Amino acid sequence: KAMIATGGELTELARSHRMGLTAHGELDFAALRERVASIEEHMHRTVVDLLESQQVRLLRGAGRLKGPHEVVVETAAGIEELEADFVVLATGSRPRVPDFAPVDGERVLTTRQSYPPPELPEHVVIVGSGVTGVEFTHMFDSLGSQVTLVVSRQQVLPLKDPEVAAVLEDEFLQRGVTLLKGARAQAIERAGEKVTVRCNDGRVVEGSHAVLAVGSIPNREDLGLEEAGVEVDDGGYISVNRHCLSNVEHIYAAGDVSGKLPLSSVGAMQGRKIAEHLMGLHNRPHRHLDYDKAASAIFTDPEIADVGLAEAEAFAAGRKIRVTKVPFSANAKAHIKGDPRGFVKILSDPATGVVLGGSIVGRNAAELISVVAVAVTNGLTTTDIVDSLLVHPALAESLADAAS
Repeated sequence: KAMIATGGELTELARSHRMGLTAHGELDFAALRERVASIEEHMHRTVVDLLESQQVRLLRGAGRLKGPHEVVVETAAGIEELEADFVVLATGSRPRVPDFAPVDGERVLTTRQSYPPPELPEHVVIVGSGVTGVEFTHMFDSLGSQVTLVVSRQQVLPLKDPEVAAVLEDEFLQRGVTLLKGARAQAIERAGEKVTVRCNDGRVVEGSHAVLAVGSIPNREDLGLEEAGVEVDDGGYISVNRHCLSNVEHIYAAGDVSGKLPLSSVGAMQGRKIAEHLMGLHNRPHRHLDYDKAASAIFTDPEIADVGLAEAEAFAAGRKIRVTKVPFSANAKAHIKGDPRGFVKILSDPATGVVLGGSIVGRNAAELISVVAVAVTNGLTTTDIVDSLLVHPALAESLADAAS
C-alpha cells in the first residue's frame, strides 16, 4: 500500500494540469525502498511496544501444538514448552505458486516478493486479475513500468460488479496497460533478462518480469494440528464457528488461516471477538461477526470499495432490490479536485428503504464506503442518509444523492 501511495502521487503530478499547475516528478527507487522499510519497521515497533507495555510476553521463534494444551516454541535460545488454557492460531497465508511457475525472486516473483521488487521492472506481466492482481497492475503502471495483465475471464475482478470492473478496465486501457482477456497462463520461462508467459489459447507475451497473483494458501503446515485434534476443511483452512472456535473447544483461529475474508480488518475484528468469547463477554448483549457486511477496498486508480449485498447476487437469488446510481461527475468536490471519474451505487430494500449494500468507484472510495458500511451494519435506511446534513462541497454528498 505504501508503494501504491507513491505511485498515486506520481499520477497526481501527471494530472496537475487539471489543477492549473505545471509540475513533474520522477521515481527515486532507492528512496522508495527506504520508505517501505521505514514504514514496516515503524508499524512493527508500534505493535511490539504496545504489547510489551501490557506485560505481554513475546517469544520469537516457531511454535507448534504438541497436544490440545501444549505448545512447543523453538527459539534462538532453545526449545520452550508452554501450557495453555486457550490457543489462538493466526499464522496467515502465503502466495500460491502454480507448478508451471519457476519463482526465483528475481525475474519471476510472487506478490510478496514484489513490495518492493529487487528492481523496477521495465515490462511486467501480471498473472491473475483479482483484487491483488489489479492492485499490482496499478502500482507498477503508476511507477513507470509497462504492464501486461493476463485476465483468465472476460473481465478483471470477476467477482465484482461488472460496472465497477468496466471503469477500471477503461482506466487501464487509457494508461496503456495491455489486457489479455480470456487467457490463462500455463507456462512461464526465463531466459536471462527475459521472461516469457505462455497462455492456454496460444498467446505469448514477453516481459522483463512476471508477478504471480493467483491466490493464497493457508500457513497450516508444522503447526501440530493433528496432535491437537484440530480439523481443517478441504482447502486446508482451519474450520471455525461464529466465535472463531475450531472443533477443539479452547483453540481459536483468526485471520487468513481461518478461511474467512482475507482482510486485515476482518482478522482484527476476529481477534476482538475471540477476546470477548474467551473472557465470557459473549453472554452479554453483543453482535456476531457478519462477514457478509464487511467493507472491502481495492487500492487502484480510481479506488474501488463495496460492502454488503451485491447487485448480481441479488438478481441471481431473485431478490427484489432498489438500485440507485449517481456519477461523481455530478459532484462539485469531484470537479474541484479535478477527478470526476466513477460513481456511487446504493442497494436498498424497496419496501423498507433499509440499506443492503453499495459500491463506490472513485477518489477516496475506501474512506467513503465506511458510511455505507455503518448503514448496512446497523440497518439504517436510505432516508437516514438523505436526512443527514453533510458538508458541502464534499464527495460524501454523492452518498446522499444516491440514497435519494
